[in-house]
Amino acid sequence: MYLSLFKKILTLGDNVIVCPAHGSGSICGAEIREQELSTVGYEKKTNPILKKDKHEFIEAKVNEMLYTPPYFKKMEKNNQEGPTLICKLPYLKPLRMHEVKDLMAKDAQVIDVRDPTAFAGGHIPKTLNIWKDGLPAYAGWFLNYEEPIIIIDDNNYNIDELKRHMVRLGYDNVYGYLSGGFPVWFKCSGDFETVKTWSVHDLLPNMGKESLFLLDVRKEDDWIKEHIDGSHNIYIGLLKDELENVPKDKHIVVYCDTGYKASIGTSILKKNGYKNVTNILGSMMSWKKAGYPVIKG
Repeated sequence: MYLSLFKKILTLGDNVIVCPAHGSGSICGAEIREQELSTVGYEKKTNPILKKDKHEFIEAKVNEMLYTPPYFKKMEKNNQEGPTLICKLPYLKPLRMHEVKDLMAKDAQVIDVRDPTAFAGGHIPKTLNIWKDGLPAYAGWFLNYEEPIIIIDDNNYNIDELKRHMVRLGYDNVYGYLSGGFPVWFKCSGDFETVKTWSVHDLLPNMGKESLFLLDVRKEDDWIKEHIDGSHNIYIGLLKDELENVPKDKHIVVYCDTGYKASIGTSILKKNGYKNVTNILGSMMSWKKAGYPVIKG
């Protein structure tokens, strides 16, 4: 990696355009900036890893902490052996309410792709919430390749796009979606649950209460850099496997960067029997903009 960068790419000239293979937020890279392209010269001036000598560079990369989602094992197997051949892309079947209920009784995976505010206002019990744009980054942490996957949305306008996201992650088991979206569910008297939401101004006066467990689901490196005092860090991708570290007898208040990953967290907690769960809308971004104190590493 060092030789590729320093002996090949950086020698091409400062005006050479560099196009990354992955975008910001991708789990295939670390701390990728929100830029669709860059230049060799810009990276030389601004990228801290390029200011290291060979020994420092290797040491930094060896000690780098990267999270590996479970679906990577599936992708590795496909890369080595080739994927299972399919005759055509899966057709997502529009499902009636009773069909969704029947499939859920048979352990179907139900994913609600609405934003955190919509999910908090009402959702089908035992469903996982990953907002639409978060599917490529987070679906691979939580969904398996065996049980059928059902999508819940409000209007189903983006079904083809959602299918594309899932198929690119290897999920040929996307079965269908609730016809008419979540409004059909509550109009037909389906049971639904809610998630409490707080602003950062609601959180502040509750800080330090014995009954409150403040859960930060960002990456550990981000938590080390800065976090809210008294918070406990479990990365969102690892949460379902570390629930023994989250007490069920306390009020679990979840935050992340803006409240989207926190909504994934609240849905995981609700699925696993946690009753008193709250999402901090705006999360760390809002907390800092309000001028509230943070602990810096």
